Parts: sequence; C-alpha cells; structure tokens
Amino acid sequence: MSKKRNMISYIIIAAAIIFVLNYFVLPLVFETGEKQVSYDVFLSELKNDNIEEVEVVNDTIYYTLEDKETQNQGTILLPGFGSKQKDVYSTGVLDYSELHKELVSAGVKFTKVKPQEMSPLVSMLISYIIPIAIFVIFWKFLSKQMAKGGFGGNAMSFGKANAKVYVKAQTGKTFADVAGQEEAKEALKEIVDFLHNPKKYAAIGATLPKGALLVGPPGTGKTLLAQAVAGEANVPFFSISGSEFVEMFVGMGAAKVRDLFKQANEKAPCIVFIDEIDTVGKKRDNGGISGGNDEREQTLNQLLAEMDGFDGKKGVVILAATNRPDSLDKALLRPGRFDRRIPVELPDLRGREAVLRVHAKKVNISDDVNFKAIANATSGASGAELANIINEAALRAVRFGRVEVEQSDLEESVEVILAGYQRKGIVISQKEKEIIAYHEVGHALVAALQKNSAPVHKITIIPRTSGALGYTMQVDEDEKFLMTKEEAISKITTFTAGRAAEQIMFNSVTTGASNDIEQATKIARAMVTRYGMSSEFGMVAFETVNNIYLGEDTTLACSNETAALIDKEVISIISTAYSNAEKILKDNIQKLNSIARYLIERETITGDEFMTLLNL
Repeated sequence: MSKKRNMISYIIIAAAIIFVLNYFVLPLVFETGEKQVSYDVFLSELKNDNIEEVEVVNDTIYYTLEDKETQNQGTILLPGFGSKQKDVYSTGVLDYSELHKELVSAGVKFTKVKPQEMSPLVSMLISYIIPIAIFVIFWKFLSKQMAKGGFGGNAMSFGKANAKVYVKAQTGKTFADVAGQEEAKEALKEIVDFLHNPKKYAAIGATLPKGALLVGPPGTGKTLLAQAVAGEANVPFFSISGSEFVEMFVGMGAAKVRDLFKQANEKAPCIVFIDEIDTVGKKRDNGGISGGNDEREQTLNQLLAEMDGFDGKKGVVILAATNRPDSLDKALLRPGRFDRRIPVELPDLRGREAVLRVHAKKVNISDDVNFKAIANATSGASGAELANIINEAALRAVRFGRVEVEQSDLEESVEVILAGYQRKGIVISQKEKEIIAYHEVGHALVAALQKNSAPVHKITIIPRTSGALGYTMQVDEDEKFLMTKEEAISKITTFTAGRAAEQIMFNSVTTGASNDIEQATKIARAMVTRYGMSSEFGMVAFETVNNIYLGEDTTLACSNETAALIDKEVISIISTAYSNAEKILKDNIQKLNSIARYLIERETITGDEFMTLLNL
C-alpha cells in the first residue's frame, strides 16, 4: 500500500514540475523577441515604408521591419478581437482585400497562413501524459538499478551490508587445498574445532578469540585460507570486502557494519570474513579538519563498538585479511577485538614444493617432473606466483602439441615469471651479441670463482620481454634465511662483474649494467643503513622498513652530514667489489674468452655445461 502511495506522490510531483516547465520556464527559454503593438502603429509603419514582410495567421498580423538592428516582430491583435470574439468577428472587422492592396502598393511581401489546430486530446497527450509516462518509466528503471547496486554502489539500500554468504558446498575449498601454510592452518583449525565442539573448550573455561587477523604479503593465500575455513566449518560464512563499507554518504558505512553484525548474531555460530580491512581500519587522524565526522572514521568507530558488543560464546568469529598491518588503528588490534594475529608468510622450500604439487593436480604432469628443482629455483615466490608457473607450463605444453607438462615446460615458465617471454623477433648485431655474452659470462665466472656465491644454474643471451638482453641465473642448493657479510659482498662483486668484463674486453661500457648497478647499490646501502655491516658506523640503523610485506617502502632518518658519509661508504663497498671482480676476470681471461665464444654459438648453456667448460 505504501508503494502505491509513493508512486502517486511521484506522479503528482512530476505533473507539477511539467506544468511549471511548460507554462513558465519553456516560454522564457524559447522566447523569440516578439512584442505586441496596436493596429495604428502597424498602419503608421506601413505608410512610412518601414515594413519588409507581413504574415497573417488567423486574427494576428506578424510583420518584420526593414531595419535589421531593430528588427521588430510585432504581434498585432486586431481591434475588437478578444479571446472569446476571435472566431466570430475575424472576417467582419478586417477587409483582407483592402489590406492586400495596401501591402502590394507598399511593395511588402505578404502571406496568409491558416494554422492547423490540434485536438484537445492530442494536446493533452503531448503536454501531460507522455512526459509523465517517461518520468515514471525512468524512475522505475533507476529504482531497480539502485536495488541491484548499480550506478557506482547501492546508495539507496540505506545501510544494508551486501555480504556474500557461503556454505561448504559453495566454496569448494578445504584445508587440503592450502599448502605451504601449516602454521596458519593450525591456528584456523582450532577456530573451526571450537565452532564444532564449543563444550570441549567451555569445560576448561577457554573462550574463542573474537577476531583473527591474517597478515602477509600479496598472493600468499589469505583469502584462500578464509575460503577453506568456510569449507571446513559447516557454519554460515559471511564474506565482504573492506571497500564495500566505504560510501559516499556519511553514516552509511557505519549502518552497514551494524547490519552485518546483526545478521551474524542471527546466524550464530558463523564466521565473518572482511578482506582488505585496512580500507576501513586505518589509523585515525585527530589532527584532520574532519573533526571526527569523516565517513571512514565513523565506520571504524562502529566496527570497534560492534566487536566489543557481541558475545564470543555465541560462536561469531571475525576473520580479516591485510598486507598493511602497520596502517591499522591500534584500537582494532588490542586484545578483545582481534585477539589473534596469524602470519601468512611466503612459503619456504618445502612449502613451495607442496604448493606446486597442489596446483599440479589440476593439469596433466609427466611422471619424471622434479618439483623440488622448480621449488629451489623459485625462492621468494608466493603461492599465487607458483600457481601461475604451473599454468604457464601447461600453456607451453599445449603450444608444443604435447598432452603432458614436462620439466622443460616448468623451467621455461619459471623464466617467464622472472624475466618475461623470449623476444624471438628481435635482431641483435654481432657486436652487441658479443658484448652481451662477455657481460653474462663475466657474472657467471666471478660467481663460480668465489666461495660465498650460489651455483650458476643457467646462462643465456636470449632477450626477454622484461627488457633483459640476457641473464645469469644462480640457484642456492639449500633454503637460506640469513645472509652473512661475506655473502653480501660476493653478491655485489658478482653484480659488478658484467660491467668489469665489458671494460676489460672492449675498453668501454654500455647501458646493459643498469639493473646490476641498481641491485648492487641496494645491497650495499642496506649493509650500511640496516644490517650494521659497515666498519664506519657499526651497529647503527639509519633506515627503517615501513612495511615488511610490501617492501621498497623505507625511511632514512639521519642528518645531512651522516647521509653524505653513508653515500661515501656505499661507494667504497661497490668500488672494492668492482676491483675484486676485475682482478678475478683478468686472472682467468682465457676462460672468459672460451666460454663467451661457446655462449655466442649456443645462446644458452646450463650450469653443468658451464662448470665443465670451467674445469671445476
């Protein structure tokens, strides 16, 4: 009944708007500049030969003056003609034959138009019914779009939380689908067990944590873990993104938070998952001009209040995921809200192998594939990147007309992820090919002849889409979590060896060492500012990492004088490493020449081939 009343109200409002537009606004917009004058003025203008053209429409004479600057379209209502007498006396008062003679003698253009009168029904249809119908149709369409969440958001839902509700059969994920995150799975399994057997925990007096925060780099499987919890718990699972709380109207986000927790309490026991919680959970800035009325801040305040308000014994668990824990408000992280912080880190060697095997179940894999070798070559890769490696290998197998993924497919897909696809169409001159070959062999030779370097796995001078014209791949035999000072210096020396080889063989340098210089400088600066590996400064940290999960976000805190000394120390470390690389290459110039010529012929050589040529 209320909907019908609302529709009637809309129709009345629409009719009023159309009436105002039709009789007040549109006449002003389309005004032609006509003005009404008396009949004697028309006759006076006619006697003075000032009229250029005359048009008679029913009882009205329209005339145009010859003076264009004052072109006056006068509307003459003939004497004795009112609105009621028009049709009765038009022919009796005006003698058209006499008027015609005067107009001809004056040399004025003269036309008489009989207007086509519109029926009242058509006039009403055009003026009222059609515009109202268009307005009603448009309003219904707009209402439907708003109800569906169209036009940039569900602005007319008035605080309804559009959380997706899953059950086990819908997610299709379990803990068996998650590999390389055993610690995180153990912590979440405890939550799932509590939801299944609450009495076991209540007997000893234990209470379920209200919230658990999944923290880790992008691509490590935080959302996948949450979906696995949904598959294991057999309870309603509410999934919503933090960005869905952010609305254009102040107070709407807080209303959505209230509605979400209301639904969760009604469905308890259940799990609520908020992805990218840093969108609404950022630290509050009391120094801002918003004065606490900011939409994002109100949403956060409501989230804090709701987490305090509900009883954890009912079995409502809040899961959240973020890769920016440093930006979260401290009130959100205190005990009683997000009690448990679950790290979801990059997988180690064993974890990477397990992840590869999980994703390999979806494709046809050859029996002789060595997953450990691939895991060894992908140190620092996330679960998402490993999944992409398996997919790229499958695509490559299809391109070569095979029905199974082989070891070569996986090895090539690793290089695709690290350096991009091969640029087979690029044409490199023989001179540049020689420079690239000596550059890469310089890296490999210095790496092999140092004690603290990883073994050489592959050398190639085939260009890649990443911009690399060639590269030398080193793979550690075992997983390493620490780096000694000697290993850091060896890395820097290896990075500088490509430029040193160019200088020795061609007495010139190229732009090909730009990435090597960047990596060497990055390690040397970290040695001085973060790792305390400098004899000049010792164990003093000048640089801090703001986000350990996103990286590349550091802050240098020191005086200008100290910054200059840091630059000087970094230059000294790299210069010393360059001199060492130069010495190693000069002492082994014959091996540098022979291996470089072999690489030019083959374009790619494996680590075993390289060690055979080196006779080590």
